[in-house]
Amino acid sequence: MSKYRGEFFYEKFIENKDNSMKNQTIYRQLQKHLNTMPIGFPAAKSGADIKLLMSIFTPEEAKIVCALSYKPETLDAIFQRINTNLVSSKEALAKILDRIQKKGGIESKVRSGVRYYSNAPLVVGIYEMQVNRLTPEFLEYFNEYINDINFALEFLSSKKFQMRTIPIQKSITPTHNVSQFDEVISLFDNASPPFVVLDCICRKKKSMEGESCKVTDRQETCIVVGEFASTALLMDIGREITRDDAISIIDKNQKQGLVLQPSNTEKIDFICSCCGCCCGMLAIHKKLPIPNEFWSSNFYAVVDSDSCNGCGVCEKRCQVEAVKIISNKNTTLKQYNSSQEFTKAVIDFNICVGCGLCVTTCSKKAISLVKKEQEIKPPTNREELYEVIMSHKQGTFGKLKVAGQLVKGVIKTGNTALLRK
Repeated sequence: MSKYRGEFFYEKFIENKDNSMKNQTIYRQLQKHLNTMPIGFPAAKSGADIKLLMSIFTPEEAKIVCALSYKPETLDAIFQRINTNLVSSKEALAKILDRIQKKGGIESKVRSGVRYYSNAPLVVGIYEMQVNRLTPEFLEYFNEYINDINFALEFLSSKKFQMRTIPIQKSITPTHNVSQFDEVISLFDNASPPFVVLDCICRKKKSMEGESCKVTDRQETCIVVGEFASTALLMDIGREITRDDAISIIDKNQKQGLVLQPSNTEKIDFICSCCGCCCGMLAIHKKLPIPNEFWSSNFYAVVDSDSCNGCGVCEKRCQVEAVKIISNKNTTLKQYNSSQEFTKAVIDFNICVGCGLCVTTCSKKAISLVKKEQEIKPPTNREELYEVIMSHKQGTFGKLKVAGQLVKGVIKTGNTALLRK
């Protein structure tokens, strides 16, 4: 006897519910696995973490990604950890890994003819590799996730950050004794090909959200090199260019007023050119009460108040709002008390990232960069960077200390932007 219609649909409902619960379990396992990486992927109270994972990985792919490490490994090494009920052969595993990598869910690289695979962090990594796959739904989940306090504490508790700020070329002189890792042309001279230019994902994100960049209308501003560039080409994102083309693009970026932010390594993987209105990293910087407690840079800008005429160009040029034009008519600072009326530029050293954008457009030559007494030397490459981060990975107590540090900063500065979404 055939089943009643209602009985059939009830059984399908139960089946779909069971599958949904199983999938939730699979994605939670993947979230926990990714959270053990150098740049973790903590759970979000809103469930945005699971939504993000579901938008990139199928349940089958999620199980396989749980077998990967942040360290690049060969197909043979990964296959030894895979349940044969899930994947029957190395050839089948290779097809699945290549499919995931095409979607930007993992990274791969070729060394001496052998392909290596590894997990990728959300930022910098999976998110940036979605540049050609962005959807309103993905952006909704991403925004929800990065505004979660657990993500913020994970991101800020790292002892080494994935990016740093270097001065633009014309803001530094031979007298600065600039190390090669802080000099943009030297970074390209030491970089390995290929060179690939990408659309800036931050500007693309803002454009999809109905906002336009206030600094440039150019999209192709981000450069990736070496193995990172090879990954981009495998994913069919960006376009390959020459080293000279890359330098020319960076030169245009500097002239238009973009902040140079390479990977925090001596041998770079990428150089982002960032604006204060779109860049996610600079957005975080502007929310922090004392941002330079969490920033990597070897320079800061100073003003010669005797030469400054208060024209305000530097204030407009600054992408992190570190420069303010003040007048002795409306300030209570004792050092500016004077019977003679004036306006001057003042730089907040807790905010200034030492990018040099204010230096090159000061008509009075009143602003200059100063090298910090203690130079911060970046790790050699990304693998070394991840090892450094991993060795200092913070547990719950470490994250509570970061939370306390942020609270103290809010009390000291009155900047409550971090508390607002």
